[in-house]
Amino acid sequence: MNDYLAFRKMITPLVIQVVFWVGVVAVVIGALVSFGQSRVGEGLLMLILGPLVIRIYAELIILAFRIYDRMTEIARNTTPAGAAPPSPQQQQYNSPYGQ
Repeated sequence: MNDYLAFRKMITPLVIQVVFWVGVVAVVIGALVSFGQSRVGEGLLMLILGPLVIRIYAELIILAFRIYDRMTEIARNTTPAGAAPPSPQQQQYNSPYGQ
């Protein structure tokens, strides 16, 4: 909880997922309304492209937060200019491949 209050952990990626699903539901409802008004072509187009466009938009926003996470990880693991490199005992390398 302290990380959220200190802005070290972001809540926006979670909010973006909720907004994505709300957007998908809104697109499906809009497509059903279009079908009900005898605009089948518009409804199909909305039903097919709507969720895709919303997904791409949400992924682009989340990508910015993933880049931020990686940059903070790099900054945390990088030796400041002019400082001595950490000894082997101080280094903590977490391989993404398990070992």
